[in-house]
Amino acid sequence: MLKFSLIAFAALIGLAVATPATFAQADDDDDDDAPQAQTQEQPKVTRSSQNVPELILGSKDDNFAVNQKDFELIAGQGYRWKITSAAGLEYKFVTDLFRNVWMNQIVINDLEVHMNGAPAWLEFDSEGTINVRFTTVRPGEYTWSVPDLADKGMSGKIIIK
Repeated sequence: MLKFSLIAFAALIGLAVATPATFAQADDDDDDDAPQAQTQEQPKVTRSSQNVPELILGSKDDNFAVNQKDFELIAGQGYRWKITSAAGLEYKFVTDLFRNVWMNQIVINDLEVHMNGAPAWLEFDSEGTINVRFTTVRPGEYTWSVPDLADKGMSGKIIIK
């Protein structure tokens, strides 16, 4: 009987010690008046590849025109990016993005190039489109340019969030 009394007494003491902590947490309401942080809805990563807006280098009227300079992507998302030369100049498209993504393939006139690494650059000797398929891996800010024509506005940035 003494053993039972000691066990019951120990259980009673354990309940008494644990109870104030429970009440203290229930009474903690000092953050209720704090303004709620406004969070912007971040785009979700999907299983299907998404299209990046087409980048068009040059035009019939202006060899140095670019339709869009900055691009925003999501880390972990698959993408398809059409890069088009619309003028008669030779363009050497360079970006550090290719070293920081998982390259899937490059498609030129329905011919696919599969590789284990990134291309150093894409070169347009005439008008045409190169479709690059990749998955973003590392968040960060990357640049793209046509090196010899960057001072004429043929450069921009790619942000991966």
